[in-house]
Amino acid sequence: MLKTILIVVVVLMAAWLGFAATRPDTFEVQRSITVKAPPDKLFALIDNLHNFNRWNPFLAKDPQLEASHSGPPAGPGASFAWQGNKDMGKGSMTVTRSQAPTQVLMDLHIVEPFEALNQVEFTLQPDAAATQVTWALRGPSPTISKVMGLVFNMDRMIGTDFEVGLAQLKALAEQN
Repeated sequence: MLKTILIVVVVLMAAWLGFAATRPDTFEVQRSITVKAPPDKLFALIDNLHNFNRWNPFLAKDPQLEASHSGPPAGPGASFAWQGNKDMGKGSMTVTRSQAPTQVLMDLHIVEPFEALNQVEFTLQPDAAATQVTWALRGPSPTISKVMGLVFNMDRMIGTDFEVGLAQLKALAEQN
């Protein structure tokens, strides 16, 4: 009886891992919002990491967050590092490319709770008297991420934070 149960558990785990292995090797989470502000105003709120943190939705997850800025305040080389609670973990983000006023690329390096190196892209597209802002996160999906992705919906978890952040960016940019 015990042997049968063990065999069933092993077969189910193998099936679970086999199904996880069929998942994509990369992931992407993306959200957009239309803001009644010119692209150059929005660009300054994204490219400058001090300004970015005025609307960054992830900072609200840990009021006691230890953080530091290094490099220039904006543009390539601008960097923000943090260490926080279990929700924030430890990591850094660095602007790698700025193309005013339409695009900002960043490397997002998560150290804890698990190691990850992902790319963040903000694109700003003028649309009449407004600007469409798109926030995207892309990266590799190693085996552990594929297995976890069968239980946790990464797009929903991170996408919700992106929606909150974009709403906060919109409110900040549309002030006078």
